[in-house]
Amino acid sequence: MHIQILVKEVRAQKNITLARLSEKTGISKTHINDIENNLKEPSLSMMVRLAKGLDVDISELYKVIW
Repeated sequence: MHIQILVKEVRAQKNITLARLSEKTGISKTHINDIENNLKEPSLSMMVRLAKGLDVDISELYKVIW
């Protein structure tokens, strides 16, 4: 089982730029980009901040892949 993080997809659906999400969350653009490209594993607290910044429930940022 693998968990895919959907920050990039949700951000695109909501037409939120990387810069705007960075401003809303206090997370650097580089770090968000690394999360979106599976280069860094985000902490739970970071995912909570991203969910709030995207105005979604945190469960919308995860997809389980079998």
